[in-house]
Amino acid sequence: MDALLIVMTTFPDEASAEAATDGMLAQQLAACVQQMAPVRSSYRWQGKRETSVEVPLMIKTTAARYGALEQYIKEHHPYDVPEIVAWPATAALPAYARWVEDETRGKLHV
Repeated sequence: MDALLIVMTTFPDEASAEAATDGMLAQQLAACVQQMAPVRSSYRWQGKRETSVEVPLMIKTTAARYGALEQYIKEHHPYDVPEIVAWPATAALPAYARWVEDETRGKLHV
């Protein structure tokens, strides 16, 4: 079984988050994308402190699909340097992990 990953990214608004979600699911880069409530992010960018409201996405995918998912986010994200971080799921219900693998397998052998 392929390793299950949880990937986190943020988008500047709900419309761009929803458009990215649609593309990730349509291209089978993710089995599930959870759009969370907007958050206030504070960070340093180009030497200045910034604060913005962002829409977080928590994405379930596999290690095999991570590279394509990362590329998709970079190509469809309005930020120059989008947040894209991933963690391995150290435990998961086996049936859920199989479902994620099955839902993200479709485009691998095209």
